[in-house]
Amino acid sequence: MSTTKQLAETYKNSKYQVPGHGPRNIHVLQNALAELDGNLESDIYGKGQVIEEFEKKLAAILGKETAVFFPSGTMAQQIALRIWCDQKSVKKVAYHPLSHLEIHEEDGLKKLHLIESVLLADKTRLIRLEDVKNMDTDVACLLLELPQREIGGELPEYEELVAISEFCREKEIKLQLDGARLFEVLPYYQKSAAEICQLFDSIYVSFYKGIGGLAGSILAGDEEFTKEAKVWKRRHGGDLISLYPYILSADYYFEQRKNRFPQYYEQAKELASFYNGCHGITTRPVVPVSNMFHVHLPFPKETLEPVFQAVYEQAGVGLAMALHAVDEASCYFEVSVGDNYGGIPKEALQHAFRVLDEKMKEV
Repeated sequence: MSTTKQLAETYKNSKYQVPGHGPRNIHVLQNALAELDGNLESDIYGKGQVIEEFEKKLAAILGKETAVFFPSGTMAQQIALRIWCDQKSVKKVAYHPLSHLEIHEEDGLKKLHLIESVLLADKTRLIRLEDVKNMDTDVACLLLELPQREIGGELPEYEELVAISEFCREKEIKLQLDGARLFEVLPYYQKSAAEICQLFDSIYVSFYKGIGGLAGSILAGDEEFTKEAKVWKRRHGGDLISLYPYILSADYYFEQRKNRFPQYYEQAKELASFYNGCHGITTRPVVPVSNMFHVHLPFPKETLEPVFQAVYEQAGVGLAMALHAVDEASCYFEVSVGDNYGGIPKEALQHAFRVLDEKMKEV
């Protein structure tokens, strides 16, 4: 067995796992459905009480006229950008070079919709107001991801968001929020979801990341926008005969966790301080701005996999299921704090980091 697989197995078998809400097994769905009336009627091809009430609920929370439930965020965001491009008759959109659309979707936006991407900033930093002002081509829409996951979950300051929003409205550029982790950033901004979303013309939110549902997403905007989104959802095959397992689990875990994100945020800052106290280890950001951050290690992945496995075996605490190579000399992993963290005894956690620190010094 490779060291990568050994690390994953040891992580799964450790008494405590630090990140996330727990295993993604069928209990995620069973728990959500356990107390529901079995006679509740399912949605059918995008219609029915189950889906329509959830869409209205989320539209109100996000401060938008209407919302549409999608089985995936990939589908939702491509459709949002297509709508804005068609409206302006401009087949260009701008976003970060490490946007999900650019690196994880097999060029779906380009191949399916013939939309060209304009990449702003670079892979090491956030999009700034000056990047938007200095675009040398006309675009239909600017997409901003909050937080910017691939660089550790960094965030612009709220004042800069406001300035970007005002500039886009002045220049008639639509602003789309990749808010896959929208609720995770509210504690840092000290704003409501609606206050953040009022800066944007359309919003996508995921229900399986920090919220921990089965799958699914919401796309919200004004009535004209969502009416068109429903047409494109049908064209993309997103109107399954029933989506209720995703909707009901999204609603269940949203209600269960919507008020816990301030707690996750404070715990993430504590956890990052533990990592930064270990020899050679740094986090990005040093002080997290949400419940997620990246942990960077100045040694090759292959060198550190046995080290982390030994920590898990000795301390009984799993820190990460996998390490990812940055280059030949360094690696990193991502951390998202959820329900798991609060269930770990402090002495067990502190012991794990003492062991990690010792073993990093040995390396």
